[in-house]
Amino acid sequence: MVDADQTFVIVGGGLAGVKAAETLRAEGFNGRVILIGDEVDPPYERPPLSKGYLTGKDPRERVFVHESPWYAENDVELHLGQPVTAVDRAARTVRLGDGTTIGYDKLLLATGSAPRHLDIPGTDLAGVHHLRRLAHADLLQGTLAALGRDNGHLVIAGAGWIGLEAAAAARAYGAEVTVVEPAPTPLHHAVGPELGQLFADLHAGHGVRFRFGTHLTEIIGQDGMVLAARTDDGDEHPAHAVLIAVGATPRTTLAENAGLALVDRAHGGGIAVDASLRTSDPDIHAAGDVAAAEHPLLRTRLRVEHWANALHGGPAAARAMLGRDVTHDRIPYFFSDQYDLGMEYSGWAPPGTYDQVVIRGDAGRREFVAFWLKDRRVLAGMNVNVWDVTPAVQELVRSGAPVDPEALADPSTPLTAVLPRP
Repeated sequence: MVDADQTFVIVGGGLAGVKAAETLRAEGFNGRVILIGDEVDPPYERPPLSKGYLTGKDPRERVFVHESPWYAENDVELHLGQPVTAVDRAARTVRLGDGTTIGYDKLLLATGSAPRHLDIPGTDLAGVHHLRRLAHADLLQGTLAALGRDNGHLVIAGAGWIGLEAAAAARAYGAEVTVVEPAPTPLHHAVGPELGQLFADLHAGHGVRFRFGTHLTEIIGQDGMVLAARTDDGDEHPAHAVLIAVGATPRTTLAENAGLALVDRAHGGGIAVDASLRTSDPDIHAAGDVAAAEHPLLRTRLRVEHWANALHGGPAAARAMLGRDVTHDRIPYFFSDQYDLGMEYSGWAPPGTYDQVVIRGDAGRREFVAFWLKDRRVLAGMNVNVWDVTPAVQELVRSGAPVDPEALADPSTPLTAVLPRP
């Protein structure tokens, strides 16, 4: 058992951080657990910010991981609205924004990521939004409701998951939506052109206008308010609000200033950690969006910006901090809800890594499972409006065994029977 006099400090009040604190207590650690977040709100789940909460279907209180009394009941010291400004590895301390220093025996960096900004004129106007934090969702929800009432226009820069989910929410309110995307299809770097077109058709069928192959170059306003958005093809699009959804950047400043090993931004960025989520300092771990981890199964270093990675990465880091033998090798997983389409994706298959896409089911009716293959091995699978198949999809990915593409495409063949058996 870890000494009761020890102090474990967690920097980052998101899902990875709070799940790490929860796991430390569940595993019997009886030293001090200090959880520090720079937001004033207690730890919350991020998926509802672009889904149920943004659409108004879910109340605000449902986003929080725990009710407020949980922290005191579990002796987790919660410091909110207070950023950590420095880590002193030699002294084993963190310094808060008010100058306070806190000592640690083990430190977890779960600092997450920040939305990328566009370096174009007009981003300082009142109607320009990002969507990463609960405060962002609060503002955007009110804006979408107002746009719906007034037949207003929303321009979204970026057709990734956040951009598309926000577009679906905006259309549900009745707002007019235009999405500007440099790639030829939505989600081009996530699911490739083969499946990206399906999402383009889905949104176009709900009245969303796309401008592919274009960049936002200027947001035009007057008296501080948004009036229009201009693209690099010279067109000007009506806009009463703009959402910039062009990705996120890992928050690595603390780690960089502390001299921890980082991953080059050209390769995804993040804090370099091993399969136990340990950084280049054995007393410091990292988890969640900010961690670029060696994945022993996929044989690559991955930085995953999705809910499941925070959900499972925080507990894995906590167990490693306790000295347990930990290998964090879960298959990357994420999900999305847009209109009447629900999907789950398991695996890792960015464009250029696969040589075949196999469809199982009816893509026209949006009820199917798609598989990305390389040399007949399943790299990833995405189920669309087909449920209870994620364990089988993940088993196919995890096995690394060659499969018969025809059997994979045949709905009459159970997925569990596709893998060759000894």
